[in-house]
Amino acid sequence: MPSLSPRRPLVVLALIIVMAAIFLVDTVTDYAVAAACFYAAVILAASRRLPPRGLIVLAAVCIALTGLSFFLTRFGTYRIGLVNSAIGMLVIGITTYLALKMEAAKAAVQDAQARLLRVARASTVGELTTSIAHEVNQPLAAIASSAEASQRWLAQEPPNLDKARQTIARIVADAHRASDVIARIRGLTQGAAPERQAFDLNLAVEEMLALSRSELEQHGVTVALVLGSDLPPAHADRVQVQQVIGNLILNAVDAMSDTPVSERRLSLLTAYDGRGHVSLSVRDRGVGLPSEQTDRVFDAFWTTKANGLGLGLSLSRSMIEANGGHIRAERPAGGGACFIFELPTATEAAHA
Repeated sequence: MPSLSPRRPLVVLALIIVMAAIFLVDTVTDYAVAAACFYAAVILAASRRLPPRGLIVLAAVCIALTGLSFFLTRFGTYRIGLVNSAIGMLVIGITTYLALKMEAAKAAVQDAQARLLRVARASTVGELTTSIAHEVNQPLAAIASSAEASQRWLAQEPPNLDKARQTIARIVADAHRASDVIARIRGLTQGAAPERQAFDLNLAVEEMLALSRSELEQHGVTVALVLGSDLPPAHADRVQVQQVIGNLILNAVDAMSDTPVSERRLSLLTAYDGRGHVSLSVRDRGVGLPSEQTDRVFDAFWTTKANGLGLGLSLSRSMIEANGGHIRAERPAGGGACFIFELPTATEAAHA
């Protein structure tokens, strides 16, 4: 059962105060003053906060207050009061009907957009095959790198068994990650929504750095990791978010392939904005982004890599947005590129 937002009692209190004020004005003024029509504003204000059943109950209360006010009023012509009260009740009823229809239409539009997004991701077999190849290639490349490292540790005299065990553990973790990737892509083709749950973004970043350690060491990349303290849990599909993190890390490594080894630095920073979102920024010291149309890097099949597919960032944006977040690219003053994505916190998701 979803938890109630702490703002809900304040909204209810505000509605009660406004309705009491309208009732008081409607009761103490002349029958000719149709103050009951202002209940329509209450209905419209509450339509975004209350569920359909709650909105209907609110409308019934407003109609009851209009009738009670009519019987308590002692000023003006009775017939005029009767007509105004009837008009007020009619306005309340029509406003409630329109508000319910409007919210239903919004929900239908959002559902249609979500369905369209899922269909667009697997619109053709060719694109789906390319997507699978791109996403599964990351953990497979890490497995191959770890396997080679394990062979080197075992070939030493005497064999370095501790290091070999560590690399084998990374191979197992990468194999599980490849399995999770395939499961998520299968879910996308079936129209499955992301499996959102609360998780520690800092821990997710550390895990992906551990899985990417061989690649980072092989290319001589120094990592600067700054994890925000007291970071609230993010609310998203952990596997999809880690796919995005891994993609951003490998993209950064590729971008610094022509950078002198001494200057190859990867910076990762997590933070909380205090407004219900946690973020991760990934900055490299590579060739940087195109000077114009920075967001074009998220377009499908657009890439600056000689052998790139142009799908990694496009898929990353789709995954982040499907989880209620957004991602952007920036050109830092010191050069290189910086990618930042934000995700809702578990608390914010519960209040939405």
